[in-house]
Amino acid sequence: MSGGLLVAGTTSDAGKSVVTAGICRWLVRRGVKVAPFKAQNMSLNSFVTREGAEIGRAQAMQAQAARVEPTALMNPVLLKPGSDRSSQVVLMGKPVGEMSARGYHGGRQEALLGTVVECLKQLRSTYDAVICEGAGSPAEINLRRTDIVNMGIARAARFPVLVVGDIDRGGVFASFFGTTALLSAEDQSLVAGYLVNKFRGDVSLLEPGLDMLYGLTGRRTYGVLPYAHGLGIDEEDGLRVSLRGAVRESVVAPPHGEDVLRVAVCAVPLMSNFTDVDALAAEPGVVVRFVDRADELADADLVIVPGTRGTVKALAWLRERGLADALVRRAAEGRPVLGICGGFQVLGERIEDEVESRAGVVDGLGLLPVRIRFDRAKTLARPVGSALGEPVEGYEIHHGVADVRGGEPFLDGCRVGAVWGTHWHGSLESDGFRRRFLEEVAQAAGRRFVPAPDTRFGVLREEQLDRLGDLVEEHADTEALWRLIEGGAPVGLPFVPPGAPPLGAGASSESRGAAPDPAPQAPEGLDFARPKTQREAGESQGLEFAGSAGSRPAGLDIDDVDVNEEAS
Repeated sequence: MSGGLLVAGTTSDAGKSVVTAGICRWLVRRGVKVAPFKAQNMSLNSFVTREGAEIGRAQAMQAQAARVEPTALMNPVLLKPGSDRSSQVVLMGKPVGEMSARGYHGGRQEALLGTVVECLKQLRSTYDAVICEGAGSPAEINLRRTDIVNMGIARAARFPVLVVGDIDRGGVFASFFGTTALLSAEDQSLVAGYLVNKFRGDVSLLEPGLDMLYGLTGRRTYGVLPYAHGLGIDEEDGLRVSLRGAVRESVVAPPHGEDVLRVAVCAVPLMSNFTDVDALAAEPGVVVRFVDRADELADADLVIVPGTRGTVKALAWLRERGLADALVRRAAEGRPVLGICGGFQVLGERIEDEVESRAGVVDGLGLLPVRIRFDRAKTLARPVGSALGEPVEGYEIHHGVADVRGGEPFLDGCRVGAVWGTHWHGSLESDGFRRRFLEEVAQAAGRRFVPAPDTRFGVLREEQLDRLGDLVEEHADTEALWRLIEGGAPVGLPFVPPGAPPLGAGASSESRGAAPDPAPQAPEGLDFARPKTQREAGESQGLEFAGSAGSRPAGLDIDDVDVNEEAS
């Protein structure tokens, strides 16, 4: 077995995704064969692997940081919210049904532990190191009993835990201490230490606090990462995260032509894969903004209706806010509109949905001669084709089946005048096609905008990943980190009271210190007693793939759950 590390966070958006990616890039640059892993991810930003599996975009980005091909093993459970109380459950890259939050955390989550641990074991049999990303905070005491992504997986694999805190928010010392002190004694024994993220200023002013934190917890801080402007890296659902940030926060190159090009993205409900616009924002002279009012479309040269997990809901939202009428006027005036996936469906004539919203037949905006019928089977594909005379690659994630009844062909969708629609995500990352598309938009908008001839989105993304690797290499104690990855958490870490709260209402206060929260154990036969050395890892044998894409653990009867059981 290989070594490993769990990167946890004091909060959501503390920087777990980018720190995990940075550690992966640092390790691969020093010759370590490394893989990322996130047992359970909740996100509307997803990606399709070459094997046709849907995983979180953050894990695909981390795989790129590790210079390996992403697979379903790296994110075995993906939850895609469809409302405040229900999500689609994607298991081993394939959707297996919808489930309410209460139903998922009420026991069915535990049934997934065997799949999760088996995936991790297979990665460990192949790679020198596996860097796991946690979710939210490991101290979510209300969810600890069924946790499979934070301390649950750390306990099963005996991985050391590095807790990341965002100091830019304030309160990082209290967050580190509180996170540790709310864990049981067994969980605390794996919490090796801390990593400060997004620090601004003189590190020497922070050091007395780090010393006091060590005195309080017996745990060291493994690094202080400075605030890095313009890091454009795919995370989960943070709108400020992507290469758009690189354009907005750093010095923007002037337009290659005489004019800039303004792009407005409709911020529809349950917006998914908004990273589609990152490649546009990376172009010199292209200004991208997200909008939710009709008057914000007035000066836009291009309006994009992006993907969404709720097509009918997004359509109603566009109508309620007057955006639908504004889009219809734009189309009549010959002003550019692009619909991607759910946005493409919205632009069509009719939507027949008995799957996602169960709304039946709903009229679309009628801007494209397309009729959409939702199928229970989800299309997951990596299409390759051409458009505007240039090669294009993309990926598809949708239940809607398009019946295209006219217009010019466009990436398996169609075009009518200055209105384009396609199910393909990621098409704008194809450099030649993006430049040709922007030329068409500029011509239709009457702008003297010229795309830069040398913008290469793939190169820009690699540069950002290298920046993450540089942050870890230059500002973390990498030798100490490697000792953690290879050898596990230090022995004899002190207990920080009070520990996890009692699980039962009748538990006494005296039992708090060693509150034995029953972390699910590894399935029989999976010996994760300690991380093995590289020599031992080389002796382990390869395993078969962890279940077929359509399989599910026994007891996980997701299809029988009504997605509306708690929505009323």
